[in-house]
Amino acid sequence: MADFLPFRGIRYNIEKIGDLADVTTPPYDVISDEEQDMYYERHPNNVIRLDKGKPSTNDDSRDNPYTRAAEYFKNWFAEGILIKDDTACFYLTTIEFSINERSLTRYGLIGRTRLEPFENNIILPHEETYSKIKSERLELMKACHANFSHIFSIYTDQDKLIPGLKKAVTGIPPEIEFTDDAGHHHKMWRIDDPGLQQTIKAGLKERRLFIADGHHRYETALTYRDWVAQQDPNFGPEHPANFIMMYLCAIEDEGLVILPTHRLLTRVSESERNTFVHKADHYFEIQTFSFAAEQMDQQQAQAKMLAALEADPDRHRIGGYIKGYPEFYVFTLKPGVMKQKFENEIPEPLRELDVTVLTRIILTELLEFDQADLDNETLINYTSSAYEAIEAVDNGDYDMAFILNPPSNKQVRDIAEAGHTMPRKTTFYYPKVITGQVMNSLTEE
Repeated sequence: MADFLPFRGIRYNIEKIGDLADVTTPPYDVISDEEQDMYYERHPNNVIRLDKGKPSTNDDSRDNPYTRAAEYFKNWFAEGILIKDDTACFYLTTIEFSINERSLTRYGLIGRTRLEPFENNIILPHEETYSKIKSERLELMKACHANFSHIFSIYTDQDKLIPGLKKAVTGIPPEIEFTDDAGHHHKMWRIDDPGLQQTIKAGLKERRLFIADGHHRYETALTYRDWVAQQDPNFGPEHPANFIMMYLCAIEDEGLVILPTHRLLTRVSESERNTFVHKADHYFEIQTFSFAAEQMDQQQAQAKMLAALEADPDRHRIGGYIKGYPEFYVFTLKPGVMKQKFENEIPEPLRELDVTVLTRIILTELLEFDQADLDNETLINYTSSAYEAIEAVDNGDYDMAFILNPPSNKQVRDIAEAGHTMPRKTTFYYPKVITGQVMNSLTEE
C-alpha cells in the first residue's frame, strides 16, 4: 500500500536565521495579499519568496515569480541559509494550540510518499480542485524542482506509531522550536534511527492515506512527475519526482480539528436576493432572527442564529445572511428532499453533507449557478470564521453569506474510501501545517 520513506530534508540554518518564526508562513493558499506583503517585509529569507512570490507588471517567461523563486532557492543554498541533512530522516512535529478554550496538541510525521494515482486506491482525495491553481503550482515545481510545503494527510494509526514515537523523543530536546504569529507553538525532532524508521515504514505499508489538505499540490505533483519523465531519458521508479513531501496525522489524534468553510457570494443580483427566501421555502424550514425591531440588536440576532445552527447539526442546517436585509436565517432542509431529487445521481454519503445541500439546492437550484460559476473563484469565496463572513456582507464586499457546520473526520475518511469527492473547500483542517520547517528536493543527488 502506501510507500512512506525518510528523506534528506532541506531546512533553514538556525545559526544564520535565528528564530524560525521570522521565515515560516502558513500554506500559500490561505495567505492574503496583505499578509504576503508582511512576510516579504519581515525577513529577506522568508519562505514566502519561494512558495508565493509576488508578480510584477514586467513579468515575462524569463523573469516571473517562479523563476525568481528558483533563483532565491539556489542562492540561499550557496549562502548557507538553507542546508540539507546528511542522512535521510523522518521528522516528528507537534503543534500546540487552543480552540474554543481548549488546549490541544497535534502530532504530525513528515516523510516523502510515493505518488499514486487516485485509482490505485492507496492515496485518496476527498475534495474537487481548481484547474487554475494547479497550473500555477506546476510552473513553480518546474522552475524550482522542490516541495516547499507539505501534503497534509490522515491515516488510521492501528499500529500506534505516534505513541511509540512520542515515547522515543521523551526527554530529547527538539531540533526546532518556535511560536508563530497565531500563538501556535511548534516543535520538530529528526527520526534518524534505522530501527524506528523501519517500524514507521512497515506500519504505514498497509495503510491508506487520505488527503486532508493539499489536493492541488498532489494532483500537480502527478503532472510534474509525468513531465519530468518526458524530459529525462534515464527516469526510473526511484527518481525523486516519483515522491512528494507529506505530513501524516492519525485520525485518532485529538488535535485533528476541522473547522467549517463558510461561503461568500458575489454578483448575486438585487432581484435574486429579494426572492431568495421565498424560493428557499420550497426546500427548507426557515427560522428568521430579525434585528430590525428594538427587542434584538444585530449581535444578539447573530448569536441566536449561530446557536440554532449548532443545536442539531445532523438535520442539515445552514445559516444565511443577505445584503440589505436586517435579519439572519437558519435554513433546515425538509425531510426527504435530497433523496427525492438526487437518489440516482449523488451517492448517499455525499447527500448527507451540508455542503452538498448548499451546492446542489442553494447554489445550483435556487441561485442557478452552473459548473463554470462553481469553478469561478471570483464568484465564491471562503472563510472559516462566521464573524468574518457576516462582516464581509455588512461591508458590502459580498452579497450573501452561508454559514455551515463542519464535517467530521469520519465523514472525510468514509467518503474518500468509497471513492467519492466532496465539493471544493468542504474542509478546513486547523491549524494548517506551517511552511518552512522542512523542504524536499525533487532532483537526483
